[in-house]
Amino acid sequence: MQIMIPAWVDGVLQPVEKLAAHERGLRHKAVSIFVIAQGHVLIQQRAAGKYHTPQLWANTCCTHPQWDEPAALCAARRLDEELGIKDLRLNHRGTVEYRADVGSGLIEHEVVEVFVAEADLDLPLNPNPAEVMATRWVRYDRLIKEVAATPAQFTPWLHIYLAEHSAVIFGDMAGVQ
Repeated sequence: MQIMIPAWVDGVLQPVEKLAAHERGLRHKAVSIFVIAQGHVLIQQRAAGKYHTPQLWANTCCTHPQWDEPAALCAARRLDEELGIKDLRLNHRGTVEYRADVGSGLIEHEVVEVFVAEADLDLPLNPNPAEVMATRWVRYDRLIKEVAATPAQFTPWLHIYLAEHSAVIFGDMAGVQ
């Protein structure tokens, strides 16, 4: 099934097949969600069958909106599809842009709408095994240390979010280091 995402081609936003956007390194729209609870961040280990960065740890959830899909609706949809999480209040934290090599000749050049949701540590999860192989809550300060100690276990975009956008995403939590 072809998934069409909004990407800029020659300066014009148009629908482009998702894999083609990554193969060509096209700048395109994306959404990232961070669910946090009491100083912890919910992270996921990407499924082994993912076409890039399989088995690496990432933020709670990320995806690309479908053509003409509002970012907030996309974020809520994808939280449910990947993790079975419904009805969290998503707070928009801003837009960030990054470009990262994700292996196998693929480039993510993302214009990302970032959302944060507060939850409880006992939040019920129902991970979709086609998307997620594991989840865990990790204290923000511990996550920073883990990414520094074992960088190859984490996605390139999580590195970028933590190194360049922590204050925007995590606010006061970013001061716990």
